[in-house]
Amino acid sequence: MAGPPVQQTREAAVDQGPRMAQAAGMTIIMHDLAGADPELRFSPYCWRIRFALAHKGLPVETIPWRFTDKAAIEFSGQARVPVIRDGDRVVFDSWSIAEYLEENCPMPALFGGAIGRSHALFINSWADSVLLGGIARFIVRDLLDVIDPKDREYFRTSREARFGMTLEQVQSGREDRLAAFRESLLPIRLVLRRQEWLGGVTPSYADHIVAGTLMWPRCSSRFPLLAEDDPVAIWFGRMLDQYGGLGRAAKTP
Repeated sequence: MAGPPVQQTREAAVDQGPRMAQAAGMTIIMHDLAGADPELRFSPYCWRIRFALAHKGLPVETIPWRFTDKAAIEFSGQARVPVIRDGDRVVFDSWSIAEYLEENCPMPALFGGAIGRSHALFINSWADSVLLGGIARFIVRDLLDVIDPKDREYFRTSREARFGMTLEQVQSGREDRLAAFRESLLPIRLVLRRQEWLGGVTPSYADHIVAGTLMWPRCSSRFPLLAEDDPVAIWFGRMLDQYGGLGRAAKTP
């Protein structure tokens, strides 16, 4: 356990005056899931926050973290990333971090008001319950090849218990299931045929949620989930180039 006592919260903190450590010239610290190569960062939840921080122009120092490094984030009171430390505040859970950023650094906006926040919450819930599960069945065995060797026993045991079969069985036959997965993206595709971003004329946290989720397979597998001419793939390419090419520059297998 490192550092001074901190306020642990999943909710956005509300203070008076300048709210973030940025006002004091401090950098946000973020624990970010890494592979055997510390430069390989593949967590969909961490990528959502990487995009959100870049959207707001907030500097961040990322610390590579592995599945079995539980002690490194004990100070947060839980065992998953992303975790950010902003001065003496600690916030975990990607949605809670996004809310914290919006409350404490309002512009540029992630949500665009209460209605936009509610719409983003729907996208967040859809991505967590549908999109992540769909992607997992295509890449979960590939993940074993990029994670740190010390994590492999934990990862295999925990994921096989979750799926009720081996990682190889989960991923088997993925080529035959690809068309159905691509069809499941139709709601996003229909929106992108009418407007450039899920947020409308500019990216919003809804874009960060879906793009962050797609960074998961991009940074952990070579299996092509999206057809090159798919409007979703074209939009994702634009997201990769946003914020100085943050996503484009990310290390891939």
